[in-house]
Amino acid sequence: MDSTPLNSSALQEFLLDAQILLTKAQECLQHLELIDNDPDACHCLDDTLGMLAQRANDLGLQEVAHYANELGQLLAPACQHPQLEAQALPAVGACLTLLAWQLELVDARTGRLNLDTCEQTQLLGELANALGQPFTQTCAPCQANDHLCNHPHPALHHHHQGK
Repeated sequence: MDSTPLNSSALQEFLLDAQILLTKAQECLQHLELIDNDPDACHCLDDTLGMLAQRANDLGLQEVAHYANELGQLLAPACQHPQLEAQALPAVGACLTLLAWQLELVDARTGRLNLDTCEQTQLLGELANALGQPFTQTCAPCQANDHLCNHPHPALHHHHQGK
């Protein structure tokens, strides 16, 4: 499955649209930096990440879809009762920066992202911590091998339950 070629024109179209969506998400974040807990900006950020995750999922870009979805799931509760406090915004920014890198590094032929997902796990953990939300997730390589994650993640909870 890893070497299955994707429809390259669909992938290129997605990558262009994804850059537009990512720019929109970053604009929403800048708005939140100016106006604390602005509900419109928060919902815009959440909706934009949802669209990006859905588009990536439809195209089979599993890693990008999973990360954008996880990020959106962490932000959704904070947007429902506007609680996206200023101290959490740098963590959101770091997550969006990594998402931008992921989009740059997607294999144009297969749509796969040949990156260690531990950095995204760590950033999501830091965001969850800043939002006061629980977050326990193993790194994707560990999940794929059905192992508990034992990589160093200072911001994450290490109490994973066996499957």
